[in-house]
Amino acid sequence: MLTFIAFLSLAAWGWLTFLHGRFWRATERLKDAPAPESWPEIVAIIPARDEAETIGEVIAAHMAADYPGKFSVILADDGSTDGTAEIATAAAQGVHSFESISVPELPEGWSGKLWAVHNGLARAREAAPGAKYILLTDADIRLAPDTLARLVAKAENENLALTSLMAKLDARGPWASFLIPAFIYFFQKLYPFPRANDADDNLAAAAGGCMLVRRNALDAIGGMETIKGALIDDCALAKAIKDTTPSTKIWLGLTDDEAVSQRDNQELSSIWNMVARTAYAQLHYSPLLLAGTVAGMALIYLAAPLIILTFFACWNFAALFYAVIACALMAYTYWPTLKLYDRAPWEAALLPVAAALYTAMTVSSALRHWQGQGGQWKGRTYS
Repeated sequence: MLTFIAFLSLAAWGWLTFLHGRFWRATERLKDAPAPESWPEIVAIIPARDEAETIGEVIAAHMAADYPGKFSVILADDGSTDGTAEIATAAAQGVHSFESISVPELPEGWSGKLWAVHNGLARAREAAPGAKYILLTDADIRLAPDTLARLVAKAENENLALTSLMAKLDARGPWASFLIPAFIYFFQKLYPFPRANDADDNLAAAAGGCMLVRRNALDAIGGMETIKGALIDDCALAKAIKDTTPSTKIWLGLTDDEAVSQRDNQELSSIWNMVARTAYAQLHYSPLLLAGTVAGMALIYLAAPLIILTFFACWNFAALFYAVIACALMAYTYWPTLKLYDRAPWEAALLPVAAALYTAMTVSSALRHWQGQGGQWKGRTYS
């Protein structure tokens, strides 16, 4: 039985390494594209609810954007009580225009973020009817000065309906440096970027912190109302856009410093809540999928290391052989993501521990849902 389990683990890693969309290579990056003949007008919409800690720096970065075309920013303030709108307005000094709007009370069936974006889009239609693109970004995402221009150049050059960057997350401190690279690795495994970027593949994904969307693509899907209750709204939006026509192209890439999250991840609770908020939604609220996920994570990430650690208790050389190769593939595929976060190669040995913690976060997500506390965020619960 032990040999069979080790063989299954190795087979799983063989499939992940060679047949699962090359997810682990981390090669999808924002490369420079030729400048368009004319730079289209862009409107950025930032939904915000109690973001005083990060909003000033984020707005200042938008105002300093080195974008040759017309660019404006709309902050959709969703009932903040910490002075978010005032801090943002004070920071809005630069060559681009800024406006803050107050979001009406949240109606039934909407998530707070998407309701804020919906109202921001309505205002953008009035204030900038000629804007070709909408930049959907978060109140904690700081863009480099040239990021917007590079995103637009890529979108124009490749005729992309959605161009998205996975922001660089805060990886300071022992917990974040241990868990954040694993989070990025698992996201890539769930949504292999090369597959998402293939127009002939039905897989779609995006990273909600930085999404440049063609306005006509948003209109084609009926705007935010199409996905109004989605908790994993970025991937839901990408799927809706990619499914409009067979030729619709989207792109998702990793970032070094083009988009950087200012949200503090140094406490374990910060990362835990980030995952537990949506993990069970990712499993479509299915107890069967939850059980399968727990079993699959145990087989893929824990079986091989445990077989190696307990070798002297059973002396099963065949199981050891399979387990060693499985662990080697695990470490090999994790290394590109570790390198993205400037981590040491030996930290690949800690991936099984990180996987166990993320499995616990997923179970915690299900427990919260069953207790009527699912999807908690900024004082709201989405059951």
